[in-house]
Amino acid sequence: MCRLFAITSKEPLSPMAAIHALNVMKEGHDGSGVGLFLTDLGGSFERFKGAPILSGIFSNEGIRALDRYMLDLDFMVKYKLSIRPAKTPPPGTPKRDNYLVRVYDYPPDWQSLSKEEIEYRLMLTRLKLRQMGEQDGSMIVFSFWPDVIMLKEVGDPLVLAEYLGLDNEEFQARIILAQGRQNTNYAIDIYACHPFFIQGYSTMTNGENTAFVPIREYLASRNYAGYVGYQSDSEVFTHILHFAQQKLGMGLDMYKHLLTPLKDEELQRHPHGERLRAVKHACRPLIIDGPNCVIGCLPDRTLFMVQDSKKLRPGIVGGTSGMFAFSSEMCGLDAAIPARNKSEDFQPMKYDTVMVPPHRQEVVRWNQWER
Repeated sequence: MCRLFAITSKEPLSPMAAIHALNVMKEGHDGSGVGLFLTDLGGSFERFKGAPILSGIFSNEGIRALDRYMLDLDFMVKYKLSIRPAKTPPPGTPKRDNYLVRVYDYPPDWQSLSKEEIEYRLMLTRLKLRQMGEQDGSMIVFSFWPDVIMLKEVGDPLVLAEYLGLDNEEFQARIILAQGRQNTNYAIDIYACHPFFIQGYSTMTNGENTAFVPIREYLASRNYAGYVGYQSDSEVFTHILHFAQQKLGMGLDMYKHLLTPLKDEELQRHPHGERLRAVKHACRPLIIDGPNCVIGCLPDRTLFMVQDSKKLRPGIVGGTSGMFAFSSEMCGLDAAIPARNKSEDFQPMKYDTVMVPPHRQEVVRWNQWER
């Protein structure tokens, strides 16, 4: 199994806060990798809130290809941060030329475009860069989006963080998602590492989804360019969330009903049973087969956790006004927010969804019988 940790804070934090939380849960993951998602950025990137940020791993040749491609599109670099490790990589970690984070100015001819069109073009640009680098590994692109930085790598999370110097004051964020473990069920593919991302939505999962193939086929049949990849069976959780909100116009309260709808006999007793039954039948191909614990972040900076109906993966939420965390284990929560009222900690069960809104004042929770 892997371990998950996410934190939302009024004040910017170093990603090391999440790394240390993963480290105290080390008995629950194999130390084979780490994935980080940072948003609501602080540090040097805070002043670039509306500008798209590219994050990924590039060879020297890959950077040259990146420069040519972005220049052709009329993207100009506003700010950049490059990690070029001089030391020998830790055991199991590939030698990389550059871990790159770049802030760009939008092309001048994008100024007249709608928000929806700009977001669609940003996604297409990310996918094109990923495609360009896939054959030779010269470009590994995790995100291209305003106010988002992502990093993934193979190796022990704490050792990697020290190797890459992630305690750098330039790397700060008010929301951090972190997962400890690469995809070790199959050959390691860095794109299979959680968290996953599409157009401001990010999720990570502890568990397995044996309904992956029919879900993937259904999403692919939507003819939406962003529903591709799927090196991990967990990436569909991010795309289901995106599909529910962006294509179906549903709120977060319906996400759980899509993943694990109530049984037909339960729907007969639900106050909104007829509507939920119609949704269940219309979206049946999206039903998962777990167990899974899913932690995610919405574009509006809402942090959430849902459990599937089998509830065999651990998860707990707790904190205090201005700072809350979601963790696979209580020890991770203790490491990040020791000074909290532990009697208010909550472990979501099979019907539950929990969230911390952007104001970070409270944990909001509901279950499928209430909505």
